[in-house]
Amino acid sequence: MARTATALDVQPIDRLEEKVKLLVGLVDTLRADKARAIDEISRLQQEVNAMRARLSDAAGASNEVATLREEREMIRNRVTQMISAIDKLDL
Repeated sequence: MARTATALDVQPIDRLEEKVKLLVGLVDTLRADKARAIDEISRLQQEVNAMRARLSDAAGASNEVATLREEREMIRNRVTQMISAIDKLDL
């Protein structure tokens, strides 16, 4: 009877050991997932920074285009005035 009692006592320990092994495996998996998530966050942060730089460059280019359009309009007005002045000379 002592042998049977020992066999019964070992079963809960074996189940506990299995559960501990499963938990260790789960912790390892979660650590690997965390490492991948950290790498992904780092990659995405670099991508966001690159996009911000591109956006800043685009905004600068947009401002430059607006300035060039204003200059073009001023030149167009001057040329129109010069042509009008030439036409008035009747040469």
